[in-house]
Amino acid sequence: MKKTLLVIGGPTAVGKTACGIEVAQHFGSEIISADSRQIYRECTIGTAVPTPDELAAVPHHFIQTVSLSDPYNASRFEEEVLQKLRDLFETKDLVLMVGGSGLYIDAVCHGIDELPSADLALRKELHRRFEMEGLDPLTEELKRLDPLSHARIDLKNHMRVMKALEVSIQTGIPYSSFLTALPKERPFRILRVAMDMERDLLYQRINARVERMMERGLLDEVQSLQAFRGSTPMKTVGYRELFRYFDGELNLDEAVDLIKRNSRKFARKQITWFRKKNQYRWITSEYSRRVISWVETQLGARRDA
Repeated sequence: MKKTLLVIGGPTAVGKTACGIEVAQHFGSEIISADSRQIYRECTIGTAVPTPDELAAVPHHFIQTVSLSDPYNASRFEEEVLQKLRDLFETKDLVLMVGGSGLYIDAVCHGIDELPSADLALRKELHRRFEMEGLDPLTEELKRLDPLSHARIDLKNHMRVMKALEVSIQTGIPYSSFLTALPKERPFRILRVAMDMERDLLYQRINARVERMMERGLLDEVQSLQAFRGSTPMKTVGYRELFRYFDGELNLDEAVDLIKRNSRKFARKQITWFRKKNQYRWITSEYSRRVISWVETQLGARRDA
């Protein structure tokens, strides 16, 4: 029987962790985290790392396994997860991948194009320019160096703009020329579900999560990470706003309100990303029960085929 990877995606705070644990327990499986920030060991509160009890309930992989000082990207994630899947499929017929980082999920499911190694000095300079000049000059430069990327990517997403610009400047070749968009064959079947809920309820959950993070000591966590504030992971919602508080740009109430607002905005972007894929089975209530039922139907249909 062909092995199966079950992807459980969805926006922040929708309940992916709890659902993933219940589904993994039902199938006697393990969980690969597809969260590009939970992978850093220095970040716990601001990345909503599962609790010790949750981590003990089911074996989890790729949570707090690398340091902020160790550059990490989707290409490395693809390579390491594929190796982990080979190991897990020795004893498991189904493995879960749970998270909301779309690029990391796509890297495992479809593959990611090979890009040159990062030029950290150039990346730092682009971040400095973004902070000093804003995004418009960078998008104009990208338009000149790589018109195709300029036309394709979300020009309001500064990380996407800077990534395309970084590669174009570093190599002298348009970033778009590295992107083949040809999916790689995988030796396992992939099932995808996405979780969603009524928008007002999701926003309430996001706001409540931010309050809990602050109560648990997010402010102290961010303070302890000042040395890493120039790194890409520290551009994450929850960290960047509190760095502005420490810089005196915001008072604490303003920073917390901004975290909530930016978290809601991030959730909307995640939902849009998953919906654009047209490959996900959307589930809006009774998550674990409905996921289990749907997966069993899919596996049963495959056995009958």
